[in-house]
Amino acid sequence: MSKAKIFGLLSVAVVIISVFLPWLTVESKHLIFTGIDTAGSRFGEPGKLSIVVAVVTGILFLLPGKVGARFNLFMAAFLAAWSFRNFLLFSRCEMGECPDRGIGLYLCLVGAIAVFVCVLFTNGETKSK
Repeated sequence: MSKAKIFGLLSVAVVIISVFLPWLTVESKHLIFTGIDTAGSRFGEPGKLSIVVAVVTGILFLLPGKVGARFNLFMAAFLAAWSFRNFLLFSRCEMGECPDRGIGLYLCLVGAIAVFVCVLFTNGETKSK
């Protein structure tokens, strides 16, 4: 297994773990949001989709061949775009109040970008006999 695939799998694990870490803190209402727990807001639960896409991307890292690598490129790009969307959505200021961003929000974005870069550096090699 190449170094890019190993680093990609580690980055997938970072994305999954970051969903459970604090993403946002609203001091005035005493709320702490994670990717899974967004009670008291209309953010939904974007961490669930991040987990599903990250798991599929991790599985596709393990598959040999060009078809898996090409589909993995799409999944990793979607994961990076979804994480960037979450970063923009969660970190915006509303009605004069800017929330404090948590470490989970940054880790999810950095991990998703790292997954995408690792997919770009894998070449979809096939197993030799």
